[in-house]
Amino acid sequence: MLTSDLLKIIREQWLERINHQIGRGEEGRLLLMDELNRFYDLLIQAVESGDPGWLKPILIDWASSRTETDISDEEITLSPVLTTIVEETISVARNELPDEQILDLMEVLMPLFTYSYEENAKHEALVRIGYLSARLERVQKELEGLDRSKSDFIAVAAHELKTPLTLIEGYAAMLREQITLNEEDDSSIILLQGIDNGIRRLSEIIDDMIDVSMIDNKMLSLSFQPTWINRLLKTLEQELLEHIRERNQTLKIIEFPGADEMIYADTERIMQALRNILLNAIKFTPDGGKITVNGRLLSGFIEIMISDTGIGIALEHQTRIFDKFVGLGDVSHHSSGKGKFKGGGPRLGLPITKGILEAHGGSIWVESDGFDEKKFPGSTFHILIPVKKEPSDERVTKLYPPSPDKEK
Repeated sequence: MLTSDLLKIIREQWLERINHQIGRGEEGRLLLMDELNRFYDLLIQAVESGDPGWLKPILIDWASSRTETDISDEEITLSPVLTTIVEETISVARNELPDEQILDLMEVLMPLFTYSYEENAKHEALVRIGYLSARLERVQKELEGLDRSKSDFIAVAAHELKTPLTLIEGYAAMLREQITLNEEDDSSIILLQGIDNGIRRLSEIIDDMIDVSMIDNKMLSLSFQPTWINRLLKTLEQELLEHIRERNQTLKIIEFPGADEMIYADTERIMQALRNILLNAIKFTPDGGKITVNGRLLSGFIEIMISDTGIGIALEHQTRIFDKFVGLGDVSHHSSGKGKFKGGGPRLGLPITKGILEAHGGSIWVESDGFDEKKFPGSTFHILIPVKKEPSDERVTKLYPPSPDKEK
């Protein structure tokens, strides 16, 4: 007897048994019966043609019909349903057919059931990947929304703080004039100096917040003008000399190719970026440590390398340090002192530096063997600044005409 004829013999009992096993409620069993009949018809077609691909459409439909709740629960799959189908097929065949026909039937059906398991697993995986991709996309949009909200808050907070800070600065100036005119009170002058220091530090933090906001919203404007890297480094060396001496550190700036070349860049912004890196090196290098500035001329870029003998940076943090506010979880080290060892702060210097350099068309990254407060492996920040020989604004060309050597 043909296998398809054997399937027709056991069909009614097969449908009843499986519908009873996996059906839920009267309405659910009615709907399931339609699907089981469809599966059985396709199973007969696969047996008669010898092609298991006849089962593929219904397996895809079953895998795709799962709800998000089903997909989110990794334990809920269609494999148990297929297992029930296999088990009940064997059970019904034993009740309805002689042993010899059971063996003939299962010899034909088992490859089809194996195919069903494989196809089901493959399509369930595809459905789950689609579900996870959609979920990740939703999470990404939510994170982008949160980041925009955070940037908006920073911008509003910075601008709102500017007004009271200006008032405090104005009243402090008036107090200073009165004290100078009326009396020579050293204690009052010291108190006013403390207020001035607080105003200056708060003003720097607000300016950093505004810079971060402009970078986040791609509103950072650059004023390109003739710039020499060696002159910027020399100026910063003098500016940071007090911090270096306080920490008994050594700052060594090595003359390197390209440092004396004139390029067009936003001088103030490039100096701000270099200042942030150097202050970072001072802060995370112990007393008596060494900071070295070197570089080289590459094709289209000047590379500046700022190395220190500090505590280093863990490998997993070497990209995250350029994100806003990274490290704010531990506030025990916070200090208003710029050069204090491991001193805290709002952690905006590196993100601002990255934004400034990328706005120029450059980049920044860091290399370190890891974090160690005893062995001090140190860190090296690599800064790439494009060698821009022509200003982007014609008005700048008029202000800074090419040198006679260049015209030749």
